[in-house]
Amino acid sequence: MRQSILIVPLAIALSMASAGCSAQTAGQSAAPVVPAQESPMPSMITLSELTEKVLADAAKRSGMDKASLKVESAEAVTWSDGSLGCPEPGMMYTQALVPGYRVKVRAGEALLDYHASTRGHFVVCPAGRAVEPTPGDAAI
Repeated sequence: MRQSILIVPLAIALSMASAGCSAQTAGQSAAPVVPAQESPMPSMITLSELTEKVLADAAKRSGMDKASLKVESAEAVTWSDGSLGCPEPGMMYTQALVPGYRVKVRAGEALLDYHASTRGHFVVCPAGRAVEPTPGDAAI
């Protein structure tokens, strides 16, 4: 008899607690579940598209007409790290092979050496700082 006296109040307390929880959630509408959106991978830029961007940049830098610029070389390369073959002193870069491009543009007497990733990011690399791409076929 004594055992049933303890069980009854415990059962009542549990049923009240669960009823209270369901009363709180019953009045609320559930938030819609929105699937996480995947961020799209940046598309690769072609060597031709990059060359056009580089020529526009070279025209601005040199003050020359785009038509008077000469593309001396344009090639797909693989850079040895995230510096794109143009490391800045004191900077740290990802240590992985980076597929990209190298475009050299003649602007009068100046030779502009563009190093780029396949995502379209490019830098003009000064002659004393340029590092050659990895040897062999480019992985593009």
